[in-house]
Amino acid sequence: MTALVDPASAPSGATSLSATGITVRFGGLVALADVSIDVPPGTIIGLVGPNGAGKSTLFGVLSGLLRPASGRVFIGGNDVTNVNPQSRARLGLARTFQQPELFMGLSVRDHLVLGHRVHYERRRFWSDLVNFRAIFPPSTFETERVDELLELLGLTRIANTPVAVLPLGLSRLVEVGRALDTCPTVVLLDEPLSGLDYRATENLIAVFERVVASSEDGLSLLMVEHDVASVLSLSSNIFVLDFGQVIAQGTPQEIRANAAVRAAYLGDEDAVSEDHGTPAASAAPTTTATATAPPTPS
Repeated sequence: MTALVDPASAPSGATSLSATGITVRFGGLVALADVSIDVPPGTIIGLVGPNGAGKSTLFGVLSGLLRPASGRVFIGGNDVTNVNPQSRARLGLARTFQQPELFMGLSVRDHLVLGHRVHYERRRFWSDLVNFRAIFPPSTFETERVDELLELLGLTRIANTPVAVLPLGLSRLVEVGRALDTCPTVVLLDEPLSGLDYRATENLIAVFERVVASSEDGLSLLMVEHDVASVLSLSSNIFVLDFGQVIAQGTPQEIRANAAVRAAYLGDEDAVSEDHGTPAASAAPTTTATATAPPTPS
């Protein structure tokens, strides 16, 4: 069950997803220390940081796979800190993973149908396990919605292709499509560009922009990604983690100019440049203060 918002602890303003004061410890290791993040409706938000910064741990807390030692998580104004992942999904949270979690025996269309039925026809779950196509014909609503999503993602031509033969970029698109067909308000994207070549990366970025722009319900994306240049080009706001703390947040321009971010990336100016080869111009630092890293990194 979801808890009603406590006005004293709920975040101010409209947010699809937010977390306040999140701290996570694994024994004596502090993986996250007082981390706060918010995802407004209809936005693409980036979450970046060096390896071991705590990004995966924060995703685990947001999705309900990990419970924080302190802090609160809210979905659409509901306190879901102690709510399991299934209930969070019903409240509008969806997630993809670093490695696509697909059923190799199913086609592209089958995966989108599965996402649709999880949200709209949960009673068909057991019959679909026995025979996915079952004895019940798909509804007109299901067919139209799946067709629209296939077109939006650019997957119509390969709708009946088994996912087992797809390259990584298209497999990622299928996983995103399945998540979108559950009617989420926010999708957590865990390194969606990892392992993709330039063309596949550009295609996936264009899809993300198109999906958010076409949403009538204010769909938001929260993306963890090591390709910082792509995150800067795609996101309206970015949070930077290092040693389990938020060391900076702001617009792409503010992040490019932030000295703490440059230090976290060991002087790799290309990582925070406007493009992959040109150092960013100097600008005023963000208003977010640099946090002091805890003695033990995550």
